[in-house]
Amino acid sequence: MNKMLEVKDLNISFHTFAGEVKAIRGVNFDLYEGETLAIVGESGSGKSVTTKTIMRLLPPSNSKIKSGEILFNGKDIAKASEKEMQKIRGKDISMIFQDPMTSLNPTMTIGKQIMEPLLKHQNLGKEEAKKRAINLLKLVGIPKPETRIKQYPHQFSGGMRQRVVIAIALACNPKILIADEPTTALDVTIQGQILDLMKELQKKVDTSIIFITHDLGVVANVADRVAVMYGGKIVEVGTVDEIFYNPKHPYTWGLISSMPSLDATEEELYAIPGTPPDLLNPPKGDAFAPRNPYALKIDYEKEPPMFKVSDTHYAATWLLHPDAPKVEPPEAVKKRMHKFNAEKKNATPNKEAK
Repeated sequence: MNKMLEVKDLNISFHTFAGEVKAIRGVNFDLYEGETLAIVGESGSGKSVTTKTIMRLLPPSNSKIKSGEILFNGKDIAKASEKEMQKIRGKDISMIFQDPMTSLNPTMTIGKQIMEPLLKHQNLGKEEAKKRAINLLKLVGIPKPETRIKQYPHQFSGGMRQRVVIAIALACNPKILIADEPTTALDVTIQGQILDLMKELQKKVDTSIIFITHDLGVVANVADRVAVMYGGKIVEVGTVDEIFYNPKHPYTWGLISSMPSLDATEEELYAIPGTPPDLLNPPKGDAFAPRNPYALKIDYEKEPPMFKVSDTHYAATWLLHPDAPKVEPPEAVKKRMHKFNAEKKNATPNKEAK
């Protein structure tokens, strides 16, 4: 598969009154043609900062790319000018944000907002852009698009507004679509509809997706590969099956253990102890060590490298060192691994039937 995007040793800092916040610390990942890469982690782990940097949407007044490369089409867009980025944003790389109401202009009709990138990037005439906007509304499942195109955001429900935001993001057939927690502001039923829609659209428009979420349950249904972030770093990366059925990093174990389950009792609900690290003063060694019940002495002294588990699976934990004691995932993780496995087996016949 061709690489659509390469992020290499990315370091990003914010300058605050308290000092320099080292928000992203040496992030590396690739995005391949036609795949969905999910980036998961707690709030503050660096997910949104990373993707907003790809779009170059961080405020230049207090943020800085300290080092690293973001290669798109062979060009390092980390060094691109604002004028160059204006040609890329919306055309080659698009973004769907968390809250559709704040993403849409309340004073403009839906039609005008969908037509805007078409007129700017595709050089279409108004009538042609209007036809394309109507077709996009049909594509994202909005009924009576000829009528709805004349309406304003407040006349749409939350789920419908998010469909409109997706239509705008797909208007120019971008090569990369970044979805920053696109279902967080929606109720559970609508979440499922939007996720199904995104999977369906990916096949139709042939785009690569970076999906940002803190919800591992969402990841299992939409992603091909998963990158787990903690303290401004990627601590584990692998295929969906590798992350869910063979997780190696204690932080990934914690995330999986803390997933709510319908058949779990109140006593079984797990929360990762402690709080994320203070990135004003990043800790020495492994940033997760103070919250890690399996931490070794070396975790407090030296940062672990990415150990290879398979050709597609890597994890930054000293537990994978040949000299480390053998530690099994906790029972809560094993239970969920068995559950995921059972659900996958049960889902397979249904997919074949369809």
